[in-house]
Amino acid sequence: MTHILNILKLPTEWWRILSLFGLSVFFVYFGIDHFINPDFYLSIMPPAFPLHAEAVYISGFFEILGGICVLIPSLRKLAGWGLIALLVSVYPANIYMAINPEAFPEISIGLLYFRLPLQFLFIYWAYSITRPVYIIK
Repeated sequence: MTHILNILKLPTEWWRILSLFGLSVFFVYFGIDHFINPDFYLSIMPPAFPLHAEAVYISGFFEILGGICVLIPSLRKLAGWGLIALLVSVYPANIYMAINPEAFPEISIGLLYFRLPLQFLFIYWAYSITRPVYIIK
């Protein structure tokens, strides 16, 4: 186990390891979901934005890529910043959902608004788990 920790330059605390792998799984899962369920992601795109299908597939690709790259020590910091940029870039979709709840009757208004601050929690998660001081050298 120590050998794997050294190769991946993982933190020594179990909860930090779990958090890093959780971040990876989270983004890989939702990235894959962009390709499996593109209609949902297309439905949350603000109408004023161009290239809806392209944006869904590109964001899905970068979610998968970022989720994998957080596990690669030399790419961890860059992947973290990339995931933060991705989370910021998709935030308008969350705003669109919250201000147009009638377009999403299957999702409660409370959940639509809860998603707004939740995005900042995800940004903090990506930042805190991938910053250099977090990584064992």
